[in-house]
Amino acid sequence: MFFSRRTLLGGAAALSATPILRARAQSRPKIVIGVLTDLSGTYRDNTGPTSLAATQLAVQEMRPHLSFDVEVISADHQNKPDIAASISRQWFDQGVDVAADVPTSSVALAVAQVAREKDKIMLNASATVAALTDEQCSPNTIVWTFDTYENAHSTGGSLMAQGFKSWYFVTANYAFGISLETLTAEVVKQGGGEVKGAVRYPFPETTDFSSYVAQAQASGAAVLGLAMAGLDTQNAIKAAAEFGLNKTMRIAPLLMFMQDAHALGLQVCGGLLTTETFYWDLNDRTRAFTKRLLPLSPKNYPNQAHASSYSSTLHYLKAVQAMGAAEAKKSGRAAIARMKAMPTDDDAFGPGSVRADGRGVFPAYLFQVKTPQESKGEWDLYKLVRTAPASEVVHPLNDKCKFPTS
Repeated sequence: MFFSRRTLLGGAAALSATPILRARAQSRPKIVIGVLTDLSGTYRDNTGPTSLAATQLAVQEMRPHLSFDVEVISADHQNKPDIAASISRQWFDQGVDVAADVPTSSVALAVAQVAREKDKIMLNASATVAALTDEQCSPNTIVWTFDTYENAHSTGGSLMAQGFKSWYFVTANYAFGISLETLTAEVVKQGGGEVKGAVRYPFPETTDFSSYVAQAQASGAAVLGLAMAGLDTQNAIKAAAEFGLNKTMRIAPLLMFMQDAHALGLQVCGGLLTTETFYWDLNDRTRAFTKRLLPLSPKNYPNQAHASSYSSTLHYLKAVQAMGAAEAKKSGRAAIARMKAMPTDDDAFGPGSVRADGRGVFPAYLFQVKTPQESKGEWDLYKLVRTAPASEVVHPLNDKCKFPTS
């Protein structure tokens, strides 16, 4: 949805004809949040409509406590940086305050530049490349709960500790995949392991992973590291199972969401390790959040990206209420600074904070996918293996990213 000039002018004319309504509207400023997400591609289930629903839930829950109005709109960026940059630029020029969710790392890096140029906000819930809060950090960007550094150190580090020290990577050839491969390879080498090879496939047009899996099998490596996400992860795990790699190698999906395990089935995924910062059945608070969200997303339980959309929106609205909507609309950078200055707390993630570089500070959880025998229901998919404190999995603060917090 876009605000056209005709729409804006038409709205103004309508208000001028009704002075009472016009005065009331002027007394309550409006914040507009644009959920810029994948509504049709490889990350649709992992983000997409459920991320939109999670954003809407946060607005619903905050609305009684706000002195301003909030509108949520959405658009499909098709996982293309140029389309995403064009949409976000048009949104910001026409009064949208926030681009939210923004999966796909190359897309997020492009939108972050536009948000900084326009002094607007990107609340990133689902892009994973660590550069967003490291070498390409921005005072106009928040990355809520997970990134490639975290996954490399949690999943990769765990397998290294178990003695799986020779790796072969199959990698999505764009910013996210390359970052995930590079950071995991560093963990492997620092632990005395060896990278026996890597192959990078074209994204997003690749659907057949047979040849890549065969190369991994021939390498003699102990671990197949999958530096990819979404449907690519599902297709690669399927191909690995068909080639029997799950009997001779350890398959390591370095970013796997609950939806992937659900789609593939526990017969295929049972026993795999994955890292997430949220699981719906983790504790009473996560279960309560999930119960509230499911009516808006009845066929898709929330994962860490969906929960991050909810949590980041909730915290943003609290910050806007604290500073005043009129002030928040003047400067995205100032609103982000207020978010950093306030502690976070909600049912999805519990207490936390946002660092000076825009990175949310929360623990990470290493899960093992349950076997069919262990699972008690359709979405009973994970069992907790280890909780890693944020100090272990959040990348060191880059000195260049110490933006003011007040």
